[in-house]
Amino acid sequence: MKIVKRILKLLLILLLVLVISVVLILFIDNRKTDFLDIEKGSEFANNSYLITHVNIIPMTQDTVLRNKMVLIKKGVIHAISDTIDEKNVTVVDGENRYLSPGLMDMHVHVWDKYELGLYLANGVTTIRNLWGMPMHLRMKKEINNEEILAPTFLTAGPKLTGPNYLGDDNIQLQDPEEARGKVTAYKNRGYDFIKTYNGLTRELYDAILEQSKIDMMEIAAHPSAEVPYSYHFRPEIVSIEHTEDIVQQPLNFKLDTTKLDRVVETYGNTPNSSHSPTLTVYHDIYRMLVDDKVLTSDEVQFMNPLMQKTDSKGQFERWQNAKQKNNAIVAKIKKQHDFHLKIIGKLHRNNAKIVSSTDAGIGITVPGYAIHKEFAFYKEAGLSNYEILKTATVNASKVHKAMHNLGTVESGKQANLVLTLNNPLEDLATLKKPEMVFVKGRKLDREVLTTFESKAKNRTNLLATTIRYLEYLVVEK
Repeated sequence: MKIVKRILKLLLILLLVLVISVVLILFIDNRKTDFLDIEKGSEFANNSYLITHVNIIPMTQDTVLRNKMVLIKKGVIHAISDTIDEKNVTVVDGENRYLSPGLMDMHVHVWDKYELGLYLANGVTTIRNLWGMPMHLRMKKEINNEEILAPTFLTAGPKLTGPNYLGDDNIQLQDPEEARGKVTAYKNRGYDFIKTYNGLTRELYDAILEQSKIDMMEIAAHPSAEVPYSYHFRPEIVSIEHTEDIVQQPLNFKLDTTKLDRVVETYGNTPNSSHSPTLTVYHDIYRMLVDDKVLTSDEVQFMNPLMQKTDSKGQFERWQNAKQKNNAIVAKIKKQHDFHLKIIGKLHRNNAKIVSSTDAGIGITVPGYAIHKEFAFYKEAGLSNYEILKTATVNASKVHKAMHNLGTVESGKQANLVLTLNNPLEDLATLKKPEMVFVKGRKLDREVLTTFESKAKNRTNLLATTIRYLEYLVVEK
């Protein structure tokens, strides 16, 4: 009996040590991102400014409004005019630079707060997280309470799949009743929308659609191969993810332009449906095939360390092994990527609503930086600079009701803005290093944005990220 008591006592001590260690690791990690904190009386507390001598790209039309003033009050664009007489407000001289709406990346995977700073440093002032976990609800609360500097943040709930779609990261639904329960539960817990994933059967999907309509929860759909691709064109589904899935599902892995035309026509005839391409993450497969040193590149050092050690490394090894077995895979992946560009061009010409998205945060697709690569692919597909900017501003703002106050530089809109040295309608590259970013009216100059980048590079929060992921597995699974 004494031995049992000693064992129980020892186990209790070990458990206590474990709990204390976990709390300490998370506390230290949280302290390391205090550079994002908004403290009363700090420079980031101010969210009212008068911007003078600035050229505005309103994104309401393809034009530039020259030499204007913009008044921001409490994070909202209050007035735009040739002259504004406003007392007791901090003046920012635009110095004849260009003010445009902040960019939106509509498909990302967020792993830590450092990535919030990376997005801002690249002019991305709104992100849509497509794989929700408990840590994202806490993050969302901090952002909405204006405790930390961050892009406007929307998050899906955990990924919903069918009973036979394996993976420790998926919620495998067994029956319609469970499917309906998950939709309501995610709504009540504070997730912004539902993420449906591959493997959902028609019966399960129908239950999700019905309950989402009742609970007024919008859906972002990673297409399920268990139902026809055309099934995803529903009022409840506001975006269909991944251009590659057009090839994999309705085209059955064949680069068939005849079948493609039918898909493109459906998009054009379904105004509610947005297409979220994520071309960058697919092209990064090609990069892993042709660059043996890509994992040690400077760019990948901005990835979350858990992702570097698991997903980045795992994907790299998978594709390198595939190349060793059959070198033809390199040309095959490149050919499909090129076909993706053709798809985007056809969708655009057929008036489909394309919303900029990258799948950043997984593989070697780096948060923030990826959107500029995505833009380059849209350019190759035949979109003009204005049309490309629309995918990340006006088009994106129409996807979710919660985003309708974003996307243009107009009175009454939230002041998520980017100030650049040059005109992005002429040179999209100027967006890579914004001179200044305003997020909910708070001004971040280039020095601050550079700090965000330096803090994120080679960060050492492997254990903290692992703990948060384990929390997801325990709570959600």
